[in-house]
Amino acid sequence: MLSRTAMRLPTTMARRGFHTTRPQLSSPHHYPEGPRSNIPFNPLTRFFFVRYWAYMATGFFMPFGIAVWQTYKNG
Repeated sequence: MLSRTAMRLPTTMARRGFHTTRPQLSSPHHYPEGPRSNIPFNPLTRFFFVRYWAYMATGFFMPFGIAVWQTYKNG
């Protein structure tokens, strides 16, 4: 059944060439492309990596600190 349907399809279908379409950056629905344009922060700012590792260390060690606090808590 699928082979019969495939035989009925036209063989000369037009394909859209995406490489020929120009991006319209003036439109509000198109955003600039390129490296670091799709992340919600700017890694080129001063002390970015210090803030990044502080954030990561806090997120990693906070559950351990909470577990120790719960262990030694009275009650």
